[in-house]
Amino acid sequence: MAKNASGDFLRKPPASVEAEQAVLSAIITNNKAWEKVSEFLRPEHFTEAQHKKIYNACVKLIEKGHLADTITLKNYLESADDLEAVGAEYLSELAGSAVSIVNAYDYGKLVYDLALKRDLIDIGTGIVNDAFGGEGDSSAQNQIEKAEQKLYDLATEGDAEGGLAGFDETLRSSMQVIEQAYKSDGSISGLSTGFDALDKKLGGLHPSDLLIIAGRPGMGKTALGLNVAFNAANEVLNKRAPAKLAGPIAFFSLEMSSDQLASRVLSFSAEVSGHKMRTGGITEEEFSRVSEHSRALATLPLYIDDTPDITVSGMRTRARRLKRVHGGLGLIVIDYIQLISTPGGRKSENRVQEVSEITRQLKVLAKELDVPVIALSQLSRLVEQRDDKRPLLSDLRESGSIEQDADIVMFVYREAYYEERREPEDTGSEEYLKWKGKMDRIRNKAEVIVAKQRHGPTGTAELGFVGEYVMFDNLHEGAYNMPESALAK
Repeated sequence: MAKNASGDFLRKPPASVEAEQAVLSAIITNNKAWEKVSEFLRPEHFTEAQHKKIYNACVKLIEKGHLADTITLKNYLESADDLEAVGAEYLSELAGSAVSIVNAYDYGKLVYDLALKRDLIDIGTGIVNDAFGGEGDSSAQNQIEKAEQKLYDLATEGDAEGGLAGFDETLRSSMQVIEQAYKSDGSISGLSTGFDALDKKLGGLHPSDLLIIAGRPGMGKTALGLNVAFNAANEVLNKRAPAKLAGPIAFFSLEMSSDQLASRVLSFSAEVSGHKMRTGGITEEEFSRVSEHSRALATLPLYIDDTPDITVSGMRTRARRLKRVHGGLGLIVIDYIQLISTPGGRKSENRVQEVSEITRQLKVLAKELDVPVIALSQLSRLVEQRDDKRPLLSDLRESGSIEQDADIVMFVYREAYYEERREPEDTGSEEYLKWKGKMDRIRNKAEVIVAKQRHGPTGTAELGFVGEYVMFDNLHEGAYNMPESALAK
């Protein structure tokens, strides 16, 4: 082992020239050997420059339907001005040391594995250099997240076990979902939202789906997202969630702090006005009830991250870590799309492109982690200019790609929000009585309009809304219940 100028031993990066030669020899002798390694082996996985050129030439020729042997390779390399660097004699040597096609896969895997180890060394070196560099705009946490992302990319890119799945395998996976729905006796097969009318429309929340909940300010989209997260966590806690989604719930809040969200949960769980809780106007009995619910709700598998300006990459890293630590993940909720940062904090002049890229990444996130992802979104002011203020898909703010990338798009609409602003001044008039009668009918009602659904029907689910606690509930049902297992503790 060689030493450097300071006397330290120098370690050579892991490589096997013999394995690289064996793979190339097998391919040149029998092009079917390429089929054994083509899915995961690429030219950059070879260490020797001449091996990279030879393997690349083999790939180009075979993909065009041509034979890749010593003659065609010489012609190809000569036309690319690479023959002198490779050597015609060397090609003949490789062809002469034939390796069985059966062994090509094993040698290819060895070359691939050693390449991954070299990439690991590069990533490790980069982590060390970045940490020593101490760049002012890169915190330690950001560096950790970047390192985790690089390791994750390395673990998933070019996976030798990936690729096309046979239809029989796809059918088995599909039948498992159908069987689960069949055994549910008509109830939902996914993770429950906690709202019967909405579950009936959606069949619950399903892995890899991207769901958008959109609405104008004041409609209660944050409240609905938080209610769904709370209800889903309750399902997990009480072991009613599907096995695939029986993990913790992650809530990323880019607008409200975790304290504010926790106060909201306490408010609608204990049925104590959030305003009174903030101003200290609660009674002794209400304080006792809030304290009891606080202790009970501590068992909920609900995790809140209120980091501002977080990127989708940062959310992916933290959600993946949560899934790894707890052995699963049930749901991700993000509040809201327009506040998500782009990598490096760069701001584009074209906000439509930014939002398009963010929604595309959110769909990839749902598929990568195989969990439902609910992302909240603002609606444009165009809604306010219409007589009927029920939102339409065209109202999605800044980007039609939200509609394109989402599996489900839902709008939160409360007619009472607009109607209460039309209160007549003359409280004794017939107009006022009509207005009051209408308000009595709609005050505690909300609509969740399912405007798009890839896997099912569209339509409207009616929910109850209790403004005092800023919470949604099943319409015409009683008080909101806290988790059963939490009550038992």
